[in-house]
Amino acid sequence: MILPFPYGLGVALALFIAFPILLRKRMMNRMRGGPGGSSGGLGGLGGLGGGLFGQNNENSTKIKYECLVCHKVYNARECPRCGSSMKRAMF
Repeated sequence: MILPFPYGLGVALALFIAFPILLRKRMMNRMRGGPGGSSGGLGGLGGLGGGLFGQNNENSTKIKYECLVCHKVYNARECPRCGSSMKRAMF
């Protein structure tokens, strides 16, 4: 209503694209505890929540795998010793 037809359409499309992107970025920063967000996860509730699938947990250990063929412990997709992809997760 304020701008003439081609300019108003361009501004409206830019707003419909940019506004959800900015909201999504802000929500992800809050979940992750990034800059400008709370460090706790669920709206500043201390250490609860921790983001999507516990990504914000500082004390978490990486999952190690044990090869079922040669019993070597590793963190890769395949066993570095024998090349087998059969593994068991160790938490």
